[in-house]
Amino acid sequence: MKNIVKILGVFLIITTVMMSCKKDTDPATKDFFVGTYKGSVSYAKDSSTITSSDGKITVSKVGETYNFFFGNNIPDITGVKFEKQGDNTYVSVGSGLTGITIDASTLKMFVAKDGATWTADCTR
Repeated sequence: MKNIVKILGVFLIITTVMMSCKKDTDPATKDFFVGTYKGSVSYAKDSSTITSSDGKITVSKVGETYNFFFGNNIPDITGVKFEKQGDNTYVSVGSGLTGITIDASTLKMFVAKDGATWTADCTR
């Protein structure tokens, strides 16, 4: 009986993650969202610059807080809040984390914080 409950629990978790990761899922409409955007990304701080034309950003949303996890050894951006602008586009708000626009299919970013600059032009 315990094994059946474990299997059903794992199945439920996998189903939830798969439903929240569909490419046409709008992150703004879900309390839990995980999606991957691919495209051009860059990061610059001091004399160090990382640029990739085939970069990847994994976006997670829990409640109202978004987190952006980069590949290519680029530092992550976490704890970002957004507000709705237009039909279904969301723009970042808050101290030092402005310049991020996200919707179901695109992610655009120009963030300057603590002497570092992140840019992204990605789709999913």
